[in-house]
Parts: sequence; C-alpha cells; structure tokens
Amino acid sequence: MILSRRFLLGVAFAAAPACLVPAALGAQQRLVRFEITAVSDTSLNFRVGTEKWVAPGLQGSAVDPRRRDQLVARYRVAFVRDGVATAMVTGQTTAVSIDHVATMPAPGRRWYRGAPFWAGLLLGGAVGVATTALTK
Repeated sequence: MILSRRFLLGVAFAAAPACLVPAALGAQQRLVRFEITAVSDTSLNFRVGTEKWVAPGLQGSAVDPRRRDQLVARYRVAFVRDGVATAMVTGQTTAVSIDHVATMPAPGRRWYRGAPFWAGLLLGGAVGVATTALTK
C-alpha cells in the first residue's frame, strides 16, 4: 500500500510541470511572409528562397499588408520547384494580386529539442531514483 502511494506521488510530481506549460495562442503563432510573384484565377506563385520546409500539402493565407494584414485568400501548396512554390487558392475574399503577401506558419521545434522535455526527463529520473531509494 505504501509503495503504491509513493509511486503515485512520484508520478504526480513528474507530470506537474507538463500541466503548467501553456500552449501557444493563435496570436503568438510565428508566420513567415513570402512575396507573391504571379497570380492566375485559381493559383498563385511565391518565392520560398532558402526555406526548405515549404512542401506540397502545406496551407497558408494571402494577406494585404496595406490593410493591416487583412485576409485575402487561403491556399494549399501544390508543388515547389526551383525555389518557387505554386499554390492552389482554396478560398478567397477578394482577388489576389502581386501586391499581397503569402504567409505560412513556421514549423515548430522537434519535441526532443525543447527545454520542457529535458526538464521533465531529469525531474522524472530524480523522482524515480528518490522513490526507489525510499522504498528500500
């Protein structure tokens, strides 16, 4: 009975930091902006430069920078070739032009590169060692 209580207490202490880390809000999302180079009826092209993470299937938005980034259209990347992405417009509020910019959310960090992962690993290991030492 005592072993199970200590074990549950150790698990609770190890899991507590994960509950205290807030998720990123929508306003805190990091967006990368791209210059739109060509527009047709249902597609748009934009330069991706050195951004290797832009790939087919990713979604983004076209916004008007002169109107405080008002949403103009949503799109899905069809393919990327020679540093230029071609995207199909999936919905639009006004006609897209080359005066607008394409935005896409930047990829997040890998789960194992973040400080919360390593802090949880170290704390969990310490709690496990302490629990084992106390039960012997």
